[in-house]
This record gives sequence, structure tokens and C-alpha cells, in this order.
Amino acid sequence: MPDPASTRDRANDPRGLLQRVMEFLHPGPDSKSELIETLAEAEQRELIEPESRQMLEGVLRMAELSAGDVMVAAPRMDLLDIDAPYDEVLAAVIDTGHSRFPVFEGNRDNIIGILLAKDLLKLQRSPELNLRTLLRPAVFVPESKALNALLRDFRTNRNHLAVVIDEFGNLAGLVTIEDVLEEIVGEIEDEFDERGSEGVGGLYTLADGSQRVAGDAAISDVNAAFGLHLPEDDFDTIGGWVAHEHGRVPRRGETVELAGLRFHVMLTRGGAVRWFKVTRGEPPAPAP
Repeated sequence: MPDPASTRDRANDPRGLLQRVMEFLHPGPDSKSELIETLAEAEQRELIEPESRQMLEGVLRMAELSAGDVMVAAPRMDLLDIDAPYDEVLAAVIDTGHSRFPVFEGNRDNIIGILLAKDLLKLQRSPELNLRTLLRPAVFVPESKALNALLRDFRTNRNHLAVVIDEFGNLAGLVTIEDVLEEIVGEIEDEFDERGSEGVGGLYTLADGSQRVAGDAAISDVNAAFGLHLPEDDFDTIGGWVAHEHGRVPRRGETVELAGLRFHVMLTRGGAVRWFKVTRGEPPAPAP
């Protein structure tokens, strides 16, 4: 005898019989990887646009990332010294073009607050003010902080920057809301980003003469641009070659010197380097 409860559940099910049969014959994805494959199939069938698929995949992959995966490492952070003269602080703000700066006192690990660049205008109007009075509280998060939770905190607390600390409470880096959003929508450029000439094969010449090189750029294109002879048979992309020679995928903010070139990691995404800034390394000192 059928269970009355199950009969009522089927009667109240808003799905039609045909829909339930189709779901039985073609069940939905059971894992995140299957869901990503489903999105790829939807793009191939032109049900969604490529940009939409990339954003949806970014949302799914972001759940696996932490603040430590996307942060700017501490050695690469642009910091301001609370005791520096005003002219020096202003010059640093202009040169870097950031809108927010961690401020330290004594040593770089001692972050005492965040300075908004626009707040420096208050010192122009009221010179009697002290730089310390303009600081805003710094938000500290552990390296293990999940990106989706960090984005929720950014939205709730209206903060755009967080200082990242390691398991021992030491300064590890910083992460901004832009870093988090780039994991979803891709690289975000603003008026302060360096703009280069038209690129060929994922290589772009920047204003300072260096090259911005995509992690998936072909090694042959890098060889042609820099006059090198990097192996082209074992690796397809420059990112794969750098990771192999370095022993691991370098993190954002790291600089790796290989084959006479300096590879500075500008952006990572999904466990791979998205962009390098590549310059020629310093020539070896002549033997005495």
C-alpha cells in the first residue's frame, strides 16, 4: 500500500510529470567539477555567453581560495611611515597611485592604521592636523580566511582593504576588494594601471619599457621578444616553464629570476599566474 505522505508530496510537487522523468533520465551534476563541465557545455550550445561562464566558474572556484592565495605579499606592499615628512608621504601616494595605504610605525610589521589618499587634502586645508588623526582602523584577517567570507565582510563593513597576517600573527600581505572581485570578473584595470602598446601573443610593452606577459603566452613568443632559447618542446606556456623551474607556482607579488629575466607576478587566478611583468635581470658583476 503506497505511503499517503509520499503520495501527498508528489501531488504537491510543482514539477510536471515530464520534468520529473527528464530529471530521472538526466540527473544534474553531483560535484563542482561536473557543474563546471555543464557550464562549458552550455557555452558550447550557446545557452550562455563565454563571459558569463567565466564569471560563474570564478564564483565556484573562489570558494576554494583563501586570502593568502590572492594577497600582495608583504615585501611588495606599498606602505607609509607615520613619521615620514608630509612631502615624502605625498610623493609616495602620487608615485604609486593607490587610494588606500597601510601605515606603519617603527617597523613595517607594525601596522597602525589605513590612510585614504583623499584624506591628505585635509592637511592642505588644515596644516595643524596630524597625519595620525587621519588614520582609519586597519582590518586584520588570517591567511586562511575564505575569499567568499572575505567578500561578504568587505560588503558588510564597507572596507576595501584588509591586512593579512600569518599563523604567528606576523604581517603576510594585504588583500583588497578588487583582488577578490578579479577572481570572478577577471582583471580590473583603472586609470593608474600601466598601459602598453598593442600586444602580440600575450606580450605587451609597458610605459617603462618592461613587458607584461600572459602566463599562457607561448614560449616561442617569449623567446622571440627577448632573444632567448628557452625549451619549447617540454612546455607549452611560459607560466608552466616558470613554475617548473621555480619548483612551484609563484604567488602574487613574488619575483623569480630565470634565464636572465626577472618575472614579477602581477596577478594569479585559479592556481596559475595570469600576468607577469618581465624585465631583464641585472648583468653579472665582472670577475675581479
